[in-house]
Amino acid sequence: MSESIGVIVLAAGQGSRFRQVAGTDKDKLLADCSGRDGAARSVIEHVLVNLPANAGKRVLVTTADRPQVIRMAQAYGCEIVLIESVGMGDSIAAGVSACAQLDGWLMVLGDMPFILPSSIEKVLAGMRSDSVSVPVQDGEYGHPVGFGRDFAAGLMALSGDRGAKPLFAKGRVVEVAVDDPGVLWDVDVPEKLVFK
Repeated sequence: MSESIGVIVLAAGQGSRFRQVAGTDKDKLLADCSGRDGAARSVIEHVLVNLPANAGKRVLVTTADRPQVIRMAQAYGCEIVLIESVGMGDSIAAGVSACAQLDGWLMVLGDMPFILPSSIEKVLAGMRSDSVSVPVQDGEYGHPVGFGRDFAAGLMALSGDRGAKPLFAKGRVVEVAVDDPGVLWDVDVPEKLVFK
């Protein structure tokens, strides 16, 4: 199903918790970290590198004040969708609206650089038109999350800072077991730049 899937990279949040610790001028998406492959890259570049090559259309949703993030995403083949809001719901709605004709959408958080590509591929493989595909690590739901075609209207109706979790109740949830703590690891503070 991955040929007709849109990969939506959500990169509009301002990272206020990160900025409180690192400084107001520090964008967590541009912070350097050492990936699970041992390479040093920015957080957002690790996210983009980890996307499977066959993952279909790529869309990055962000704000206009992030030119470096935009250039990086374009270098990795992403279409850019600019929004003014930093709300998760607004970001998801804008990303899905940019490729609403597709059969499903994989929501990838821009601050989760340590997800193994194999975990992303497993989530993609679990996607169906009537279901939500979600990785499960140690009994916990992680990211990225795949939504089938039946969720299009619900995803595009999201707004504000509410994410898509309430949509889980509107369809079948396919739990994809992974052995990958990276699916639970977001960089919300500087100390999380080091994966343990």
